[in-house]
Amino acid sequence: MKLHEYQAKDLLEKTGVKVLKGTVAATKAEIPDAIAKLSEGGPWVVKAQVHAGGRGKAGGVKLAKTKAELQDKAEAILGMTLVSNQTGPAGVLVKKILLVEAVDIAKEIYVSILMDRKAGLPMVIASAEGGMEIEELAKTHPEKILKVHFSPFGMLAYQARELAYQLAPGEAADSPVVPALTELLQGLARAFLQYDASLVEVNPLIITPDKQVIALDAKVAIEDNALYRHADIEAMRDVAEENPKEVKAAAAGLNYIALDGNIGCLVNGAGLAMATMDLIKLHGGSPNNFLDVGGGANKDTMLAAFKLLLSDEQVKGILVNIFGGIVRCDLVAQGVIDAAKEVKLTVPMVVRLEGTNSEAGKKLIAESGLPITPADGFNDATLKIVAAVKGK
Repeated sequence: MKLHEYQAKDLLEKTGVKVLKGTVAATKAEIPDAIAKLSEGGPWVVKAQVHAGGRGKAGGVKLAKTKAELQDKAEAILGMTLVSNQTGPAGVLVKKILLVEAVDIAKEIYVSILMDRKAGLPMVIASAEGGMEIEELAKTHPEKILKVHFSPFGMLAYQARELAYQLAPGEAADSPVVPALTELLQGLARAFLQYDASLVEVNPLIITPDKQVIALDAKVAIEDNALYRHADIEAMRDVAEENPKEVKAAAAGLNYIALDGNIGCLVNGAGLAMATMDLIKLHGGSPNNFLDVGGGANKDTMLAAFKLLLSDEQVKGILVNIFGGIVRCDLVAQGVIDAAKEVKLTVPMVVRLEGTNSEAGKKLIAESGLPITPADGFNDATLKIVAAVKGK
């Protein structure tokens, strides 16, 4: 679950991270009140609140030197369609903006924390060169990327201090920067662990001319499977920023990720679902989605899955790929038949059933009278659905 910048800053502040919070407006009528809450003198910054990076280059971050200019720029950004390298060509609609005071910057630093699955430990990824895309820096100057693992019980003071010295080289021994940066790094680690985050990122983390260390931007993503422990954070969820099909799938208990192809995939098991998408691509097709109906697939599950797939106009064919281990293929076949009748199937569908009671399931499909194409094996199923979608 992704958070907006202003929400992420609220959480980070609670773990000791110094931030510039600002005020939020969700309608143009709210902009004057949001501006009135800011200090006088300026300058100020308007920042689009969307779940995507690259906002600055896309025109979603603007500097204003007067409050009249701030009003104009706030109105221009709120309601715009922001298109960046992370949104795709369709872009996203800006439904909220953050108004915040601008601050002078002496140095920009990049810091993020995520889980290193290979090491089984949380890891800080940092660079003394912040304010730019870390992916590009990793390609051109990988030696400038620092990586530090720390305990799941927290980052020790000496680890944070050593990292702080590397991120702010040249600071005098009596400079307040290293202690402040040490404290902030430990605060980010506390936030990562305390909130069950999958990502905490600050870019840029800044040092001001008067030696303050501030998280100027913030990105936080929470592990979905841990949200039951954080009802207050789950209440921050902005479903308007999420793919509506993924929201609908989650409500139906389906594991679903939207893609941009035209072959709808309905599979039981995450590994089989990934392999199904790979084989579709291998044979020249394009998967529309990842959809794992799980091991307990039944009529209701299949009906919800079919409705979800057929609600997408891009879907020109459906591949049902079921391996019956725990689940019985004859029960899945009956669920497919019942669901196909209820939703009035209008696109080609290929069904592959293997495993427990697969022969009984295939017999039910064959005798259903529905325009469903049976498949003998995984490869045969993908070849048939790709051909059907291509009209062959």
